[in-house]
Amino acid sequence: MNETRDVVVVGAGPVGLMLACELRLAGVDVLVVERLAAPDMTIKAGGINTPVAQALDRRGLEPDLRAAHEAAMARITGLFARPKAPAEPQAPQSPTDPAAPAAPNTPTDPATPAAPQPPAPAMRPRAGGHFAGIMLYADRIDTEDPAFADLGPAAESRFVDQQALEAMLGRRAAELGVPVRRGIEVTGFADDGVGVDVDCGDHRIRTSWLVGCDGGRSTVRRLAGFEFPGLDPEITGRQALVEMTGAENVPLGWQTTPTGIFVNGPQPGRILTVELDGPPADRVSPVTAEELEDSFERVTGVKVSISKVISATRFTDNTRQVPDYRKGRVLLAGDAAHVHSPFGGQGLNLGIGDAVNLGWKLAAVIRGRSPESLLDTYSRERHPVGEWVLDWTRAQVALMRTDPRSRALRTVVTELLDTRDGATQVAKRISGVLQRYDLGSDDPLVGKATPDFELADGTRLAEHFASGKGVLLDLTDSPELRAAASAWSDRLEVVTTKPAQPREPLSLLIRPDGIVAWTSATPHGLDAALTRWFGAA
Repeated sequence: MNETRDVVVVGAGPVGLMLACELRLAGVDVLVVERLAAPDMTIKAGGINTPVAQALDRRGLEPDLRAAHEAAMARITGLFARPKAPAEPQAPQSPTDPAAPAAPNTPTDPATPAAPQPPAPAMRPRAGGHFAGIMLYADRIDTEDPAFADLGPAAESRFVDQQALEAMLGRRAAELGVPVRRGIEVTGFADDGVGVDVDCGDHRIRTSWLVGCDGGRSTVRRLAGFEFPGLDPEITGRQALVEMTGAENVPLGWQTTPTGIFVNGPQPGRILTVELDGPPADRVSPVTAEELEDSFERVTGVKVSISKVISATRFTDNTRQVPDYRKGRVLLAGDAAHVHSPFGGQGLNLGIGDAVNLGWKLAAVIRGRSPESLLDTYSRERHPVGEWVLDWTRAQVALMRTDPRSRALRTVVTELLDTRDGATQVAKRISGVLQRYDLGSDDPLVGKATPDFELADGTRLAEHFASGKGVLLDLTDSPELRAAASAWSDRLEVVTTKPAQPREPLSLLIRPDGIVAWTSATPHGLDAALTRWFGAA
């Protein structure tokens, strides 16, 4: 053997880096290997949802999130307005969609100078997201809904694109001392039940656990023999940032035509086309100017001339999910475990959620604090979330079809999303604030992300998770509770500081991933919850 590690993570995208950071924070010896020699700067996801922002906040990255969000907002100021008159250009889609525009000078095209922007149209309230290209406007969303309470400041920093997030997590991994080796391809591995021998060309690594975070075409998934059931794709999507002429009279925003759907702008040269004639015959070769010109003409009926392709990608609505995220000592996270269309921008968020859920559990098993059965909860908790995302994206494709029945359904859904109840419900879904794991309790807080609020000592509750430990929040000032938790003091931080603003007294046991595991006014059930999630005392 050439070397030995606790965990080898395959894939240095945001999911792999997030997982590696979580493991290293818990004292695990982790190595990340990546096939690509440099980060992929192709146009990708344009934003993150609330659970991802909160997870990063709990690890001390809220200032980085805020800086990335503010930089993005400075680039896109004025792009979220919809015109008052129907004849004016339509509003752009929300950057929470991976099909959102990559503004000049973003990491997707660091060398491109900022292009002059046309005057902003008459303003209406900004968009708060979209469903199948049907906009959710902020004036329709009930921000006083209880689901939006106590989210913390991180929830406001959602315009963080995938490249910015990957760079942020790369810096974080370096600070924690995580080795990331690029240009390394996994060619095979063998799981003997005790560990995994991983072959990277002529180099072999012995590891206790192997985690595939290597994307939709995952080598780890294929070599491990995971089943990958689902639905075959029926669309070909193309997104690009280009230099072109001939599109001056093409309407802006999301548009439906007899042959598909397209998005033009809002910045000059940003285009997206969706054709419902099956998946692309070629997913590997670079997207050419000619391919983009042909697709744009088929969907819009307008012939354009593209002189330069700055960044371009193809995508489909292939929707598949492994039945179980673990097979022996091999685990999957992110697109390696589930694939779907990019509509709605859920893929990046789903993958980061996987990493946050798995990291502390795998670390607890490796360090001997918890039995391997704790890992069964990873798939049990994350699989339903992935299943929901697959259904959500399938529904959006159904609303994008061009047949008369689908167009009629789209009209009905558009009317529903223009109501306060409809817009609020969908906004809660796409923001992630309704996510909850079934932990076997009827208490509405158990299984949900912990609330965040300011404490009297000037801190916020979220700031007490930076070490990667769990938290016992005791606002009842109960010596009995603290005594019961004392045997887990090496895995738990006890917070008794009063809230800055009066709140109902409560006690919460919160897992390292920020999920409430127990709540009560008395110590009843606390020992069982501590043992279940943090191992034996």
